[in-house]
Amino acid sequence: MVLYYCEFGNLRNYLNKSKNYINYKSKIDYLQHIARGLLNIHNAKKVHRDFHSGNILVNNSYYSFISDLGMCQPASIKQSVKEEGIHGVLPYMAPEVLRGYQYTKAADIYSFGIIMNEFLSEEIPFNDIPHDEFLAIKICKGLRPTISKDVPKLLKDLIIKCWDAEIKNRPTTKEVYQILNEWNDGANSQNSEIYFQIKECDKIGEEKFKNRLNEHKCKKSFQTHPQAFYTSRLLNFKNLPKPVNFSDLSSFQISSANPISECLDVQLSELELNEICQDSEHNIE
Repeated sequence: MVLYYCEFGNLRNYLNKSKNYINYKSKIDYLQHIARGLLNIHNAKKVHRDFHSGNILVNNSYYSFISDLGMCQPASIKQSVKEEGIHGVLPYMAPEVLRGYQYTKAADIYSFGIIMNEFLSEEIPFNDIPHDEFLAIKICKGLRPTISKDVPKLLKDLIIKCWDAEIKNRPTTKEVYQILNEWNDGANSQNSEIYFQIKECDKIGEEKFKNRLNEHKCKKSFQTHPQAFYTSRLLNFKNLPKPVNFSDLSSFQISSANPISECLDVQLSELELNEICQDSEHNIE
C-alpha cells in the first residue's frame, strides 16, 4: 500500500506548531478538502465512526486527508453499543452516540462541526476539563466548545448547525461540501458576503495570533488537563439524558459591528434540498 506522506502531521499538531497566521480563505479551503473526503466515505455508504482532528493529516502542499479508517463501517449496519460501549474521543462524539444509539452519517457531521470550530477558533475542544461522565452529561445537555469571537458569522452558523443536538437539523455531507465550495469561490469576490466577513475577521484574527506568539515565545501552547484524552478509548456511559440544545442559542452568537445581509438558512434552501436528499448517496459529477 502506498500512502501520501504528510509532513505537517495531523491537524491538531499543525495548528499547535504553526508559526504563521492561517487566514480564513485558507481555512475554508482546508475544510472543503476535509468535507470532500467525508463525502467520499458517505457516498461509499460508510461512516467513519472515529472522526477527530487527530485523524486528519496535512501535507506541505496544504492538502488535508482523512485517515484511520479502522473503525469505518457500512452505514447500513445496525449496531447498538448500549452494552458493549463505543470507542472514540469524547469531545468529538455526537450525544446520541454517547447514549449508545446507532452511529450514522449525521454523527460524522457532528464531529465535523467540532473539528471545524477547533480549526477556525484554534482551540482544542474541552482541553481544560476531565473527559469523564460529567462532560458526557453536559454535552447531552447542550454544552459545546466556545466559538472564537473572530470567526465569521456564516462559518459560525454552519458550525452550530453541524453540532445540533437534533439529528434531523444537521446538514448532510453534500450540503456542507457545496456550501464550503461556494464560500471558497466567493472568498475571491469582493461582492460576496463571505469576502466581506473574512476580511474583517482576518484583521482581528491576525492581531490575536501575533499576541499569542509573543506570549508563548513563537510557539502556541495549549495547557491540557491531565484527564483530557485525545486518542480513541472505550467509553460506556449509563443513563445519559436525552440530547438537547441550550435553550438560549444566543449564547453561541457573537455580536458583530457589521450588518450581515445573508444567512445560512437561505443558502441551504438555494441548494435545492429535495434534490440533495434524493441523490445524497451518489457522487458529485
